[in-house]
Amino acid sequence: MREAEIRRLLAANLLCAVSIVLAAVVPAFFLDGFSVLGTHLTWLCVCSVCVATLNVILHLVLKPNQSPKRRSFALKISRFLKCCIYFFMSCILFHAIIVLYGAPLIESVTETFLFAVLLSTFTTLQCLCLLGPNIQAWIRVFSKNGAMSIWESSLQITCVCSILGAWFGAFPIPLDWDRPWQVWPISCSLGATFGYMAGLIIAPLWIHWNRKQLTYKSR
Repeated sequence: MREAEIRRLLAANLLCAVSIVLAAVVPAFFLDGFSVLGTHLTWLCVCSVCVATLNVILHLVLKPNQSPKRRSFALKISRFLKCCIYFFMSCILFHAIIVLYGAPLIESVTETFLFAVLLSTFTTLQCLCLLGPNIQAWIRVFSKNGAMSIWESSLQITCVCSILGAWFGAFPIPLDWDRPWQVWPISCSLGATFGYMAGLIIAPLWIHWNRKQLTYKSR
């Protein structure tokens, strides 16, 4: 396993982590009263857009999973539209799952959907950038020993950490503390964000420490 590839992964992941920090700080210079807690819905939109944009740019620049086959312009457009549809379907699916786990069905619909968009950005968008709209490839990557590259291993770790972070973030909501960050969905979205950032840092370090044991086979 090449050390240069691991360094590229680390650099890309650190850029994604920095983009989240900037999404929480920079808008305050342009939007009056902006804060992660005070204007949480605005922050959800800004964070989702920043992370999504950077992920797409990094994928286009680094091309971690480039196919040797050349695609026609029409095929590229079709692939792009499929990715958009898959992302929207992911937002709807996450929204439904969140409601099934106890989020308000009618009230706070906007909050729930924007939280679903954030989760989709941390998980589904990464899958679309790396694997494309290929459900079979997604199933392979998230199956046991299914990763075929360090990028797919990183994808596994960051997606799992994001979902676990969102799940753990729900624990403080029912507690009678009357804290501003207990308002739905602040603690969940912050949990997902911290989980995603933790995954971004853990993934390259874990891959580096276990590089001698990791053997990727082509399928």
